[in-house]
Amino acid sequence: MKWKDPLLLLSGIGISNLGAWVYLIALNLIVLDMTASPLAVSVLYILIPVATLCTNFWSGSFIDRLNKRNVMIVLDVIRAVLIFALPFMDSIVLIYVFVFMINIASSIFEPTSMVYMTKLVPKGDRQRFNALRNFINSCGFILGPSIAGVLFLFGSPYLAIQLNAVALFISAVIILFLPNLELRNEKVISEKVSMAIIFNDWKRVVSFSKLHTHIALVYVLFSGVIVFMSALDSLEAAFATEVLSLSESTYGFLVSIAGMGIIAGSLINALFTKYLKLYILIGFGSISTSVGYLIFSFSSDFILAAIGFFLLTFALSFANTGFLTFYQNNVPVEMMGRFSSVFGLIEAMFIILFTAAIGMFAELFEIRATYIAGSIAFLILGVVINVIVLNKSKRNYYHQEEAYSNLSL
Repeated sequence: MKWKDPLLLLSGIGISNLGAWVYLIALNLIVLDMTASPLAVSVLYILIPVATLCTNFWSGSFIDRLNKRNVMIVLDVIRAVLIFALPFMDSIVLIYVFVFMINIASSIFEPTSMVYMTKLVPKGDRQRFNALRNFINSCGFILGPSIAGVLFLFGSPYLAIQLNAVALFISAVIILFLPNLELRNEKVISEKVSMAIIFNDWKRVVSFSKLHTHIALVYVLFSGVIVFMSALDSLEAAFATEVLSLSESTYGFLVSIAGMGIIAGSLINALFTKYLKLYILIGFGSISTSVGYLIFSFSSDFILAAIGFFLLTFALSFANTGFLTFYQNNVPVEMMGRFSSVFGLIEAMFIILFTAAIGMFAELFEIRATYIAGSIAFLILGVVINVIVLNKSKRNYYHQEEAYSNLSL
């Protein structure tokens, strides 16, 4: 495979991801400074799944019928313009409106980019590509807060936010130089999307899921991993500072250790791709991630907490690489937008419900008890995923080939 275009795509993703971390930290500080309310900051995080709920029931039908590269460019430009305008807002309500629109664009961009990646990268190279993608994202996780800190020293959060807008413009330019795959390989369907079409698309996703229950089951179970992680992560800062009595700087160092875990895992995945089977990646990654959360929940000092953090992010890099490759190899590229949007809608609903529930339990009971209970439930899910993916009779789903790419949809 020629890696010129995939590496170009990875560079665009990296620049955009790095800017996103700077934007997130800066926006939190701006809202906190405007309102002096932690609740006002938490609303920013609630707007992410809410935007997903508002877009996913229809966005997949458009994604699968439009030119993916052009959609990505337009969405990058829209996000850049909206983010550049944020520092000029003096109303918290107006900031929420703009952030909500940015989140809508991001929720459409993610599945669009996934379809484009699947078309761009040959099946035999997807596992290494996904590992490199995880590596680049983890570098953003490490470098983003550091860059934000430097920018805050010499400028302000407003400057940091506008630099993210510049990063998105650069990402759009990079994507412009990528090949137009629809023109090269196929004709984009140009039918008018209506409610009837959207409803019919949902039925096709349901029919595919019934016909290929193992694919749908693995997707749903891994969505459960995302749900548990989102819910437990909402208590992470409170657990570290209130239960473990860590200072803010020590907690920041703990987060950096988590980033190192992702980097280490991603590098191992990229270097030893041919030795790592997809079912091993998904199974080992899922159960080890939950074990990492469990270690953190029982920790009483920084050392044990750091071990848990490193393990959970290290293992997560394996799980993410395995799952993304499994998804790309088994879901027909012609319906990926619809498939991920339908299941993403369900995932967003459960994220909101589980995060609210775990927050309520933390208020009613102790934070540690809630975190331990959530981690044990997560571990049970990890065991179930292992039982499902290690089933030898289903092993053909984990080969590096697109089993269903020729389905008529």
